[in-house]
Amino acid sequence: MSVKILLVDDEPQVIEFMETFLRGEGYDIITASTGPEAVQQAKSEHPAIVVLDWMLPGMSGIDVCRELRKLGNMGVIMVTARTEEADKILGLEVGADDYLTKPFSLRELAARIRSVLRRITSQSSSPGTTDSTDSSDTINYQDLSISEAQCRVWKNGQEITLTPTEFKILLTLASRPGIVYSRLQLLQMAMEDDFLNDERTVDAHISRIRKKIEDDPAHPKYLHTVYGFGYRFGERT
Repeated sequence: MSVKILLVDDEPQVIEFMETFLRGEGYDIITASTGPEAVQQAKSEHPAIVVLDWMLPGMSGIDVCRELRKLGNMGVIMVTARTEEADKILGLEVGADDYLTKPFSLRELAARIRSVLRRITSQSSSPGTTDSTDSSDTINYQDLSISEAQCRVWKNGQEITLTPTEFKILLTLASRPGIVYSRLQLLQMAMEDDFLNDERTVDAHISRIRKKIEDDPAHPKYLHTVYGFGYRFGERT
């Protein structure tokens, strides 16, 4: 079965531009031109990836992304003409896995789709269906447990929902506690980014992970910033 991708844009020529190419790449394409239509299509069609324009009639791409994150483990790539770093960070902080700025090449779009699909596939295809966290693959640190095989995270026994990108960043850091990773290393190892042109995207993902796992994101005990270098995971106890 081919991978289903939902393309969301209110400009017909942009949809046609992407759809023709991605169908040629073997993807099953569905489309939407408004925010509410995008949410409805996602609910009914369950796409693996949503390529989502920021500016949409009826509901902004940011609000659509928030709704998509309630629907399950689908990848979201935001597409926009906005170039300000604050806009990009906002898109990532509401749950987007990646971000493309118009104009972009079809080759870059395809590469980013493949990258997000790898993260989703590694998360959804991992073995393990129980709530047990005592397997040998589990990383335990203070009140946090991370299961690599199950691609799941618990804090004080309560499961925390992470996007595939967030999980891979957290796992990469937690697998070697105390080791400092640069943003570039995290792009290469966790995000598998084929276009290493914006290391600051890592900052937005780190910020979102902290909001989910830290008691006080302003004073983290798990994900520490090493100024001038990158990030490290707190040393195991």
